[in-house]
Amino acid sequence: MKYLNLLIIFPLTLMLAACQSESSETTQQAAESSQESIDPSSIHIVFVTGDEEYRSEESMPMLARILKNRYGFQVSVRYALTDGYIDPNNQDNIEGLDVLVDADMMVMYTRFRSLPDEQLQYITDFAESGKPMAGFRTATHAFSYGENHENHHMDFEWPQEVFGLPWISHHGGSNSTDVLIDEENSDHPVLRGVEPFHARSWLYHANTLLDDAVPLLTGRAVEGAQPGGDYFDDPHTVAWTNYYEGEHGNSRVFFTTLGHPNDFFDENMRRLAIQGFFWALGMEDQIPDEGLNVDILGVYDPNPAGFGEQFKQNLRPDDIMLRVD
Repeated sequence: MKYLNLLIIFPLTLMLAACQSESSETTQQAAESSQESIDPSSIHIVFVTGDEEYRSEESMPMLARILKNRYGFQVSVRYALTDGYIDPNNQDNIEGLDVLVDADMMVMYTRFRSLPDEQLQYITDFAESGKPMAGFRTATHAFSYGENHENHHMDFEWPQEVFGLPWISHHGGSNSTDVLIDEENSDHPVLRGVEPFHARSWLYHANTLLDDAVPLLTGRAVEGAQPGGDYFDDPHTVAWTNYYEGEHGNSRVFFTTLGHPNDFFDENMRRLAIQGFFWALGMEDQIPDEGLNVDILGVYDPNPAGFGEQFKQNLRPDDIMLRVD
């Protein structure tokens, strides 16, 4: 009887394994089929801007125009406002964040914001939704509530968990960065058509990058603002992918510590960003081997980086056109 049971169980085990294998293959095929069928016009990407140094109020609309006019995505951009005018120096007001409730992706480029709870809630709810996210440069220190505030966890813990890195320090604004491909991940779809380039962004320290993050690009600190300067200090990761386990699902996350307004004049930087969004959305199969077309649409003529009144004055959100005829 013992041998008879074995004869019965063994074929059943093989059958179960075959069924599981077939089910796994079917699931994978269904996922691939679903990925290929994603229609950009059904996807709404919301850019949350608000940094008083790097002109995110100009670079993010430029990327939004590429996504909308060349690839057909729905896009919205939200700004720090004072009396209806774009004012990146206003650290406690980004209006219209309720648009995140029905959004499909959130892109953050903010710096040291102290938003009221009702505005902050839209951002944190989205992060917990399991939907894709991306961030640029100062989103490693997107918020600043202070040690004794109930939202103090947003200052360091939140960017570490969501984006993979909190603010540490940088190599000085008089310097710049040579950006190199991470050899171990050079075949990553985000890097298709991306070549090494020089960035005006000065290098951020990335000593505490989460272990599960996948490095894409490495930066070397260069003395001076122009290419060709001597390297100094250690290399650091400047672009990566991450997964954030939110309350309602796991989010694909793309992040780069680059983002000086001059960086975006280089097509490699624009390609990195746009393809990072595609990857986060699960649309990497739509990135060709040579990379996506990321030619600038409309006008991109940003004011210089810097604090104070460097930003363009007296502009309302409606003055920044996202549709290019």
